[in-house]
Amino acid sequence: MKEYQTITEISGPLVFVDVDEPVAYDEIVEIEAPNGEVKRGQVLESSDEFVAIQVFEGTEGIGQDASVRFLGETLKMPVTEDLLGRVLDGSGDPIDGGPDIVPEERQDIVGEAINPHAREYPEEFIQTGVSAVDGMNTLVRGQKLPIFSASGLPHNDLALQIARQASVPEEEEGGDEEGSEFAVVFGAMGITAEEANEFMDDFERTGALERSVVFMNLADDPAVERTITPRLALTTAEYLAFEKGYHVLVILTDMTNYCEALREIGAAREEVPGRRGYPGYMYTDLAQLYERAGRIKGRDGSVTQIPILTMPGDDDTHPIPDLTGYITEGQIMMNRDLNSQGVTPPVNVLPSLSRLMDDGIGEGLTREDHGDVSDQLYAAYAEGEDLRDLVNIVGREALSERDNLYLDFADSFEDEFVDQGYDTDRSVEETLDIGWDLLSIFPKEELNRIDEELIEEYYVEDAQAEEAAAAD
Repeated sequence: MKEYQTITEISGPLVFVDVDEPVAYDEIVEIEAPNGEVKRGQVLESSDEFVAIQVFEGTEGIGQDASVRFLGETLKMPVTEDLLGRVLDGSGDPIDGGPDIVPEERQDIVGEAINPHAREYPEEFIQTGVSAVDGMNTLVRGQKLPIFSASGLPHNDLALQIARQASVPEEEEGGDEEGSEFAVVFGAMGITAEEANEFMDDFERTGALERSVVFMNLADDPAVERTITPRLALTTAEYLAFEKGYHVLVILTDMTNYCEALREIGAAREEVPGRRGYPGYMYTDLAQLYERAGRIKGRDGSVTQIPILTMPGDDDTHPIPDLTGYITEGQIMMNRDLNSQGVTPPVNVLPSLSRLMDDGIGEGLTREDHGDVSDQLYAAYAEGEDLRDLVNIVGREALSERDNLYLDFADSFEDEFVDQGYDTDRSVEETLDIGWDLLSIFPKEELNRIDEELIEEYYVEDAQAEEAAAAD
């Protein structure tokens, strides 16, 4: 342990210290003020003559007379299966009034990159109970599928719904996943106290807390702490998945607050900014987090990520959603117009995408008609959306009977398929049945994306007649 009293500058969340020998990058530091208060930090930049330290608890109260101790180790997360059911702050300390954590081991929060050769390809279905996700943009184990939202939209409600409803369907007999359990790791960064109370009330009311580990970094906590909160959460998730065999769903909200913390640190270091003032290395930093999702050959568990970000100004070309989209395997897009119409959850399925969906659905994983139904629903809704624009120009009376049928379908799709509320948990079979009910208002010849054998098995014969009667 090396100790110095050579602080030369304090800038925002950073403390600069003169040193006479090299200090390791990422090394943990304790800074003790004359009044005895101790704060933790991490070496952000190191040279032969000085180091820059980011202080997790903020630099308030630290002066040039403070003592700086370099502990000779990197930041580690104490992990144990007993973390399930616990609530921790953004630095990993318990805040639920429970006992101290007695770790089975301590793991480096930076993690270890998964060897690409050792990765298991993600192709097993996770049921969220949300039709817009399960039916149209299916989540699979080991995937990273972000939610792109905006200020004022109910992304937290959707996150809570997924957290309490997500489950791994029972495996086929003899499957090697039999007996694997499901867990949720929830990492909140920069949320308000009101949001935190809502999260905790919901976790406790629904019993989801028993299978969850919650990390809470609030809006009035130091911004720099947000840079370690997701790493603590992911380290916990990796331990539960790869050491204990859990299928872990990691929900991180809000990644925009995380990126703002990166920008604050970059400004304090006087770095040359990139797009819109964000650090040029933000892509690499985000990739270090998102790429910690996955499966490993020979291990039963998996880490699946649902990062949530609010797009500044509803702009999906903003650097945060733009870079996230490059790294992750799709996105769930929330829509302000649907939200104003009262659709819950307001998920717009047209710009949403799950690149791994085709590998996670079908016979043995979900019903054999899943892919065809999803394709047909997407095509029909897209055509209905295009016709809505045309109606604004020429009026509905100028459209053909076929066009009016697609307009009716678009309305029904939003009202019956997407709009399910936040307390409704639908199985994938229920979701597909609703899809068939909606598609059966079309004549069979319009269902050109579905195999004829599936049409014969699932087509609802009287739905078209009922639709015609309702129109009359």
